[in-house]
Amino acid sequence: MPDQIRAGPRTVPVSNRNKVLFPESGITKGDLIEYYVAVAPRMVPLVTGRPLTMERFPDGIAGERIMQKNIPAYFPEWIPRVLVPKKNGSVTHVLANDAATLGYLANQASITQHVWLSTVKSPTKPDQMIFDLDPSSEDFAEVRRTALRLREMLADLGFVPFVKSTGSKGLHVVVPIRPVLDFDEVYRLAAAVAGRIAAERPKLLTTEFRKAKREGRIFLDINRNAYAQTAVAPYSVRPRPGAPVAVPLAWPEVEDRRLRPDGFSMRDALERTDPWNGFKRAARSPMKAARTLEADR
Repeated sequence: MPDQIRAGPRTVPVSNRNKVLFPESGITKGDLIEYYVAVAPRMVPLVTGRPLTMERFPDGIAGERIMQKNIPAYFPEWIPRVLVPKKNGSVTHVLANDAATLGYLANQASITQHVWLSTVKSPTKPDQMIFDLDPSSEDFAEVRRTALRLREMLADLGFVPFVKSTGSKGLHVVVPIRPVLDFDEVYRLAAAVAGRIAAERPKLLTTEFRKAKREGRIFLDINRNAYAQTAVAPYSVRPRPGAPVAVPLAWPEVEDRRLRPDGFSMRDALERTDPWNGFKRAARSPMKAARTLEADR
């Protein structure tokens, strides 16, 4: 009988279950599949309806990386998908709307899932705004302090911000919003917020895209707030030694000096309570904040 795993109402085929994807820790493809199926009850509500880009490592993280947007022809018909326009054409993306799809993607050695900031219901109008706090040094304490100050600023503008580790070097501050503005308008809003907080601490923070000009400062990256750009999905595994996970955090955790952005394993992610309960209900209209920041300018 062929190897397989149960994922909700479906049975997902598994190939090369024992293939090692993370050489340092011995984590196999079977481990990855089992993790994504187990975490699906938390992950699926946060990624449903969002066009997805697969970050695949068929030969493990030491091998070639494949960033794949278009769904392959061999994917089974039951995998949900959506056709979205791009410049001079279109792309058919996977939608990770269920546990079986997450398990199938893991079987394709898609270690990390990246998703849009909008859904298929309103693809040109995002329902999230993201600030990627990307450090230029190992001083993560400043990243934590910046995230906490950003939370205050966003709350003053009427938003309910959330935060997650990236599983890499930084933090993502994620703001659920009502999809009433297009990407260009949300980008301008994010740029205004980032500019305001960078002006408070210009020696520590920057919005400069070019690394050569950051001069060791934390980069307030708002470039994901554009059409067809993606962010690492909550609960995604990252292709780094030890298979760290991008996990949703509670704000008190950001105050803890022991917090590390790559400090959560797959087991940790499964054992944690869900600090993003109520994420969708927290969406607020960005209109008032946009008017406030425009008036300030």
